[in-house]
Amino acid sequence: MTSIKEPVNVQAGMSSPMEDIELGGKVRVKEGMAGLAKGLAIIEAFSASITRMTVSDAAHHADLSRPAARRCLLTLVELGYLAHDGKFFTPLPRMLRLGSAYLSTSSLTQIAQPLLASARDELQESVSLAVMDEGYSVFIARAEAIRIVSTGVKLGGRLPAYCSATGRVLLSGLSEDEIRRHLDRVPMKHLTTRTLGSLDTVTQAVKRAAQDGYAISNEELEIGMCAMAVPVRNRSGEIEAALSVSVFSGRVNVTTLQETFLPVLLAVAARLQRSL
Repeated sequence: MTSIKEPVNVQAGMSSPMEDIELGGKVRVKEGMAGLAKGLAIIEAFSASITRMTVSDAAHHADLSRPAARRCLLTLVELGYLAHDGKFFTPLPRMLRLGSAYLSTSSLTQIAQPLLASARDELQESVSLAVMDEGYSVFIARAEAIRIVSTGVKLGGRLPAYCSATGRVLLSGLSEDEIRRHLDRVPMKHLTTRTLGSLDTVTQAVKRAAQDGYAISNEELEIGMCAMAVPVRNRSGEIEAALSVSVFSGRVNVTTLQETFLPVLLAVAARLQRSL
């Protein structure tokens, strides 16, 4: 007697067309690849402050079950994106490929790089360009000053928008509802004694950045570190990126930033805007 076999699902790993996938508090589109979404959630969980994770860590940060997190981690190990020492999973150089596609094809980063280098040479400090990504400012271009101890984050680094100069500038072009949506994505913490850690104070700082045309974060991310940022607008007048300089507060004070550094940043931002 011929047995009747169950139909084979040739789209294994695909979500049902009748349901959405929810990861990290966000609803994914219907018919999306659940496995891919989970793997990307884990990749995005790695940062400058989270350089290695256990299965439990990955499950927590990516909002996944432990079995799902373990499967994703082991798959990433097999594909060469992560290393595993038996307990911790850490990123490998192949992870850089995931960001290089954007950095190598974005006209904004290509146009900005020589201008950042020019500003760095004039100011003798590191100059960066950042864009907004779900409550964080992400650095997409950077010209690093040559010093024994570097300042600021590296290319591809992310800073919480609520306490960073770049973040406040990027938020300053948004409506109040959009500002709140971005701020709600990142838990506000007092990283130092000078961090503005409440919704009201941060909102006021964002409004001040909109009025002044620049923002300063003075030792809010780290004691001894200070940053200034100005907006870079597109042809429609919308803020597309934030141009910033980061310094050691013991070497450059806020007055010097406002009187000497600000005109340079504004001039570079204007040149960059004309090229967009």
